[in-house]
Amino acid sequence: MKFFLDTANLDELKKGAAWGIVDGVTTNPSLIAKEGRPIAHQIRLICDIVDGDISAEVVATEAKEMIREGRELARLHKNVVVKCPLTREGIKATAALSKEGLRVNVTLCFSAGQALLAAKAGAYIISPFVGRLDDIGWTGMDLIRSLTTIYKNYGFKTQILAASLRSPTHVIDAAMAGAHIGTMPFKVLDMLFNHPLTDKGLEQFLKDYNKVFQETPVAG
Repeated sequence: MKFFLDTANLDELKKGAAWGIVDGVTTNPSLIAKEGRPIAHQIRLICDIVDGDISAEVVATEAKEMIREGRELARLHKNVVVKCPLTREGIKATAALSKEGLRVNVTLCFSAGQALLAAKAGAYIISPFVGRLDDIGWTGMDLIRSLTTIYKNYGFKTQILAASLRSPTHVIDAAMAGAHIGTMPFKVLDMLFNHPLTDKGLEQFLKDYNKVFQETPVAG
């Protein structure tokens, strides 16, 4: 499973990239707005940090403008994936952009039916939102499992990106469900490292080593 960071914050991206395990980045208008720079400028800066798929979302709501924006975003960098919402206009734009050879991430997916529409339109990535489904009393991970089955049944090449992952458990469950990509905030990626037995084991290893090699007088 590929790991994407769901952030537009450059400091977080630099920290994640330094670990050598970040495969891409997802952004949205809310995340871009937090950083206070125009989307084109921020996306270019992100592309300088992470060498992988970088999702940049259109802000238009009509297909014609989405297509125009999508073309402009795609020209920013070879790694840019245009992000369109799963609306009627968004699917229309996705179909048009995909036919032009541009890669599209269809976002705000909450049902298998919606995901089928995206795949039919030629989406490169579909982004089902796990956490937001959990918020309304549904089991978000069930959607990931449904999509892996449906896409496999019909040979769709659309990659399933599990979005709105809010904990290490979400990440693990998405991997077990067969998601191709998991996108998460930096804090969730950081939490994947944590286990008390790792800390305890390392402490004991170092204690045993230092007891022998730092307390023993050096001959000579």
